[in-house]
Amino acid sequence: MSINSTVYHDLLQALPAKATLVAVSKTKPVEDILALYQEGQRDFGENYVQELVDKAAVLPTDIRWHFIGHLQSNKVKYIAPFVHLIHGVDSESLLKEINKQAAKNNRVIDCLLQVHIAKEETKFGFDDARLFQLNTAAYENVRIRGLMGMASFSNDEALVRQEFRYLKSLFDQYAANAGGQFNLLSMGMSGDYTIALEEGSTMVRIGSLLFGERNYTG
Repeated sequence: MSINSTVYHDLLQALPAKATLVAVSKTKPVEDILALYQEGQRDFGENYVQELVDKAAVLPTDIRWHFIGHLQSNKVKYIAPFVHLIHGVDSESLLKEINKQAAKNNRVIDCLLQVHIAKEETKFGFDDARLFQLNTAAYENVRIRGLMGMASFSNDEALVRQEFRYLKSLFDQYAANAGGQFNLLSMGMSGDYTIALEEGSTMVRIGSLLFGERNYTG
């Protein structure tokens, strides 16, 4: 399925002035990404390292690539040369590896700390205690830009809102001592982005609304 241009522009109009739309293009062909690029989109999100590397090699170099999936430490080296923002830093060991690979590439890589806010055990991320114990100043080649979290996959709007509101409260606490560059709160996807924006999100990750449902065959 090709992109929905009308939905894309409606989404842009609905976003608050300081919010960023990340188009989640995982499993989608290069042609669809190019079509959205030609509409003006520059921020694209991928979940799989090899797919991201392959797409970055053939698509315009001014695309800002966001890695939004669960990142394994042994694969950081493949995206370290070019990735714009890593959303899901969910452990200190991963943070160390990103710092190491960023130094090798003479870069400072922007990252978000992923916080576990959902009820499901399958979600990754720091709990609030570990979040505030983390000494991010030790990593000279990583710049912590904010937090990321995923709400429970639930039709209970009150639960989803509560989880987003909790993450926003953690973000505000952390930001108080983090400096001016700590200003990104990535929460909200196709099914819950409106709630996330109402609760203070500055970055939403939208896939199926733009590209249609994903194809997982193969």
